[in-house]
Amino acid sequence: MKKFSLLTIFLITAFCFAQKNEVYKSQVWVADQGDGTYKNPILHADYSDPDVTRAGNDYYMTASSFNAAPGLPILHSKDMVNWELINYALPLQVPVEHFNIPQHGNGVWAPSIRYHNNEFYIYWGDPDFGIYMVKTKDPAGEWEEPVLVMKAKGAIDPCPLWDEDGKAYLSVAWAGSRAGVKSILTLFKLSPDGTKVLDLGRHVFDGHEDHPTVEGTKMYKRNGYYYIFAPAGGVATGWQLILRSKNIYGPYEEKIVLEQGKTSVNGPHQGAWVETLEGEDWFYHFQDVDAYGRIVHLQPMDWKNDWPVMGKDHDGNGIGEPVMTHKKPNVGKTYAIETPKETDEFNGDGLGIQWQWNANPNILWHAQLPGKDYLRLFSMAIPEEAKNLWDVPNLLLQKFPAPNFTVDTKITLTPEDAKQPRKAGVIVMGRDYATVTITQKEGEFYLEQTQAINADRGAEETINEEIKLKDNQVFIKVEVVAPDAMCQFSYSENGKRFKKIGKPFKARVGKWIGAKVGLFSISTPEAKRGGYADVDYFRITK
Repeated sequence: MKKFSLLTIFLITAFCFAQKNEVYKSQVWVADQGDGTYKNPILHADYSDPDVTRAGNDYYMTASSFNAAPGLPILHSKDMVNWELINYALPLQVPVEHFNIPQHGNGVWAPSIRYHNNEFYIYWGDPDFGIYMVKTKDPAGEWEEPVLVMKAKGAIDPCPLWDEDGKAYLSVAWAGSRAGVKSILTLFKLSPDGTKVLDLGRHVFDGHEDHPTVEGTKMYKRNGYYYIFAPAGGVATGWQLILRSKNIYGPYEEKIVLEQGKTSVNGPHQGAWVETLEGEDWFYHFQDVDAYGRIVHLQPMDWKNDWPVMGKDHDGNGIGEPVMTHKKPNVGKTYAIETPKETDEFNGDGLGIQWQWNANPNILWHAQLPGKDYLRLFSMAIPEEAKNLWDVPNLLLQKFPAPNFTVDTKITLTPEDAKQPRKAGVIVMGRDYATVTITQKEGEFYLEQTQAINADRGAEETINEEIKLKDNQVFIKVEVVAPDAMCQFSYSENGKRFKKIGKPFKARVGKWIGAKVGLFSISTPEAKRGGYADVDYFRITK
């Protein structure tokens, strides 16, 4: 199978291996309580539609990445609670040319990761193109180029199953927006090497009567039963449905095994069953928390009469409910506390692994050279058709990492051409967005706090407040406060005394994703080349 190009490998290196040797511990969210217990969510970040597989003593997670690039995040854990973001399986979204411009809400939907024959496979559905697969022998290394396993409109949420007799199968769900129908699950024969679908498929479940919006298939086999784990009822309000049958094509019995009940965890569903080497069972799922995205929970799991039992059945109705704290999984050893990276000091020779672009990246958008202690973002002309920053590809973004946190950065703008305005700053990005932007006008520098409400509908960006700066550098802070993800912006010209600027902004979700925070550096479409912004650091603290 053909490998990625040299340019792609360079991009992997630049994105994924800066600061690799550091053990990072977040200041704003740590699930491991340090006393043998953990609290949910284990990841208070938008790792939507999580799936997990075990290989020996190691656990690997992936999640939906939609239009963000690089895509298909790869997280690693030794104890199922402490996770490190180590790689991306998809350096560039495919088809590449299509995703060179922002495609909000499209791209990678609900992947499944499996360890089979000493190789790692990830399958995902792109609702506009079909079912793709990538694989590797080393999740932290290079992944092979994507293979289009099944060309289809609306096919989503795939999961493979290799049976004991050597046959392979692929379950999928359907996106009503493309397929014209949803809430049905379909099973296809899959080539044993996992590269192509072999038949036209057979429907195995219809959820229209009792389980609307059934999707997110995960297939397993245990004690002679074929299982399809499938969320139903919608992202924010649903439940976890289990289907089982002795025949892979059914008929399938059904049982709801996890619901919100009287807990505060809405829509607990869509995730992964994982069994430890010590024989314990656990279930990962997400919870939709609006601007904070779909965050990841871990539930204890057991089996009763060959049905999984998840969480705790607090009200005695036979259906589990999420727990907020629990004893950590028994993995035979205690491991150090670690979390996905957030802060980036820009001291390495590449971007921190936490960063993703708003579309497929171009190597000309930024530079971070060895020996330099800053990130240089070049002033790229925005697309002529862009109505606001929603349509700009070179936004450098990362996930909200906690309910409450503060972003702190220092930006220096060098226009190179005073006749054409350059802009750079910090952005809180979603269907609405807000920025703190440093710009120049007629040789003078100004700081603007802006917002675009209904940016996804083409709304114009407006200025809430503008102040004149003494020179071309500024310190910027954004404080995000729960429960409504309210953002307060402030600035300083000396890094010591900060003043509020503009007005509070309520962060809003993107398309199928939570809000993000990050950086940008742009110029007008008619501007000639030249200009850049140097960012000294990007810190996330309490």
